[in-house]
Amino acid sequence: MPALISRMGKRLRRLIERPASIELTRYEALLPAIGELEPELEKLTDAELTERAAKLRREAEFGDDQLIEVCALGREAARRALDERAFDVQLLGTMGLLTGHVVQMETGEGKTLAGALAAAGYALQGKSVHVISVNDYLARRDAEWMGPVYRLLGVSVGWVEPSLTREERRESYGREVTYGAVSEIGFDVLRDRLVSRVEDLVQPEPEVAIIDEADSVLVDEARVPLVMAGSVDAAVADVEVANVVRRLRLGLHYETDSDGRNAWLTTAGASVVEKALGGIELYGESGAERLAAVNVALHAHALLTRDVDYLVRDGKVQLINASRGRVAELQRWPDGLQAAVEAKEQLPATDRGEILDSITVQALLARYPQVAGMTGTAVAVAEQLREFYRLEVAVIPPNKPNVRVDEPDRIFASPSHKLRAIEAEIRKVHETGRPILVGTQDVAESEELAEKLAKVDLPCVVLNARNDAEEAEIIAEAGKYGAVTVSTQMAGRGTDIRLGGADGKDRERVAELGGLHVIGTARYPSSRLDGQLRGRSGRQGDPGSAVFFASLNDDLVLSYAPDVPDGIQADDESGEITDPAAQRQINHAQRVAEGVHLEIHRNTWRYTRLIEHQRTELLKHRDKLLRTPLAAEKLKEAAEKRYEELEEQLGEEGLVQACREIMLYHLDQLWSDHLAFLTDVRESIHLRALARETPLDEFHRVAIPEFRKIIPTIEERAVKSFEEAEFTEKGLDLAASGVRRPSSTWTYLVHDSPFDSNFEQTLNQVRNLLRRKKS
Repeated sequence: MPALISRMGKRLRRLIERPASIELTRYEALLPAIGELEPELEKLTDAELTERAAKLRREAEFGDDQLIEVCALGREAARRALDERAFDVQLLGTMGLLTGHVVQMETGEGKTLAGALAAAGYALQGKSVHVISVNDYLARRDAEWMGPVYRLLGVSVGWVEPSLTREERRESYGREVTYGAVSEIGFDVLRDRLVSRVEDLVQPEPEVAIIDEADSVLVDEARVPLVMAGSVDAAVADVEVANVVRRLRLGLHYETDSDGRNAWLTTAGASVVEKALGGIELYGESGAERLAAVNVALHAHALLTRDVDYLVRDGKVQLINASRGRVAELQRWPDGLQAAVEAKEQLPATDRGEILDSITVQALLARYPQVAGMTGTAVAVAEQLREFYRLEVAVIPPNKPNVRVDEPDRIFASPSHKLRAIEAEIRKVHETGRPILVGTQDVAESEELAEKLAKVDLPCVVLNARNDAEEAEIIAEAGKYGAVTVSTQMAGRGTDIRLGGADGKDRERVAELGGLHVIGTARYPSSRLDGQLRGRSGRQGDPGSAVFFASLNDDLVLSYAPDVPDGIQADDESGEITDPAAQRQINHAQRVAEGVHLEIHRNTWRYTRLIEHQRTELLKHRDKLLRTPLAAEKLKEAAEKRYEELEEQLGEEGLVQACREIMLYHLDQLWSDHLAFLTDVRESIHLRALARETPLDEFHRVAIPEFRKIIPTIEERAVKSFEEAEFTEKGLDLAASGVRRPSSTWTYLVHDSPFDSNFEQTLNQVRNLLRRKKS
């Protein structure tokens, strides 16, 4: 009876504290059996341990007995290879991953080892495993760090990174476990979709994905498309328009909406632009082309801020990933906007690309039959994980209780009052010798704060997109006695902040003082991001504390809850507000922001789901053309006489490959054209709402018939190219018949619909013009 009451109490507590998490009782019941195997496994030699792991490969099923064996073998392998004995909570995490869940483990609880043991467990079932991380550094670090554990278990491991050749990538993917950044694995998928020979493929069929920092990958970046582009020509920005727009002033010449997604000209602004461009009529037929250039230049001028949205480094515009506060490698905006920002910064325009294919992170992960993940903050997005991925969350308790003190928010009337209070807080804590980590919202804020601290003799180390290459090294030392580290958000995810610094020699001294003190300079648009910053302190039962400073004039409040209730009073001297209504307002703004981002995610997926279905169908056809003589059969059937002529000159094998290249070229070209068509449709689809039609239904109505034309058109164009292709001394000259692939390709990321369509922006401007004329 007492045991029953205890179990019911635990379940009730779990429902209250973690309502979206699964029950751990099944896994907890296996821990004693894992512990009982420990003495037996310790007596084995390394070779015997490897052999025992190999026996799992011969098991027909993978149930509780096999979970016990994998965890026991993994614990022993880690003890020998890394001198780390896995805690029971790490084994709970391993079992959660092996049963297809997202496990929530707090910072410093050993997710990397839990993920490695789970990956080995899947590999011992004969499955190919991709361990997907947020960046290339973590992928390589974890593969090398966990390599000795995998070797003891008889599992091969590799990693992919941008510097690898095609052959090296193929070799890495040939290992049983492959580590890679989500973007790098996605780009390899896109490259494989353009090959014309089977031997050029680098990736095997996807089977299992284990996602590190799962909330960042599955939620923050889910709708970010990875793009493969082929070179067309140099982009051209309208420099004259850029120079005119640079002189425009907010409120007089243009206005923006509250969430900073749109900017439009006022009547006065339109008049100034028309006059400066030689008296054109922007909203007439003669000005249509310049209007598009004005729209994009105005967006670059009004809505994109240097050192917040992008950096200028080494003569190039580099985008900043909003969810990480780091430079987004290879990321760019759609070409018109990219060129406009380059013109704004008076830089030469980069090459313009024709999009050959793209895939969202969400669609990339949907390719895997089995997906699991690990992160420190999953419960906050449990509903999204269930809705978009059918994944449940398993909350793993910490090995040692979390004793971090989370202080209540300190709220101020204005950002300037808030900044003075942050400076005072840093001085007060720094005088005790406690290490401090300050989490800022963007690069500009981190550098502004660092300058202010330097002026008052409070030196600090700054970690932001400008020096992200040193991220791990900087963050590893953030726990040193007296250290002050100012960082943009998500500092060093995947790297522990150890008290006393990387070597931990001052650990006891720092712990006695209270551990790491975390300061947030504003609340983030998501409570989950707040939790991630707080989680940098208090690892493995360490002491620590965290506090957020906020203002009723922070961007979060102004964008999502600007109507602050009357009667909230601030202290005359400090500007601090203690009225509970201020806290409620900030919490409300954050909930609204979370709702807006969720709706954007849902809406994006509603459109991309159809595109992904069409892509899957076309890829099945492409795979047949790539792996079988189907292309040759089709062309022989349509142009038998020409086929027989060329067969004598090329031989059967050469002709089959030539037919394959012709048909694959047209398939890839038509898919590229289809993507461009769908982009145009989607950008203008909101105008259908004016006619009381449902935009999504209309999108489907237009997109489906167009897709059905692709395969017949491939064959028509392929026959034409086949008949026109000329035979030269070097063989069949496909280029002469128009079968010419881009001279170079590149990959990049782009935020899905980073600004509303030209149609919508034009509509806003016309409405604004009409409204002003009426008044």
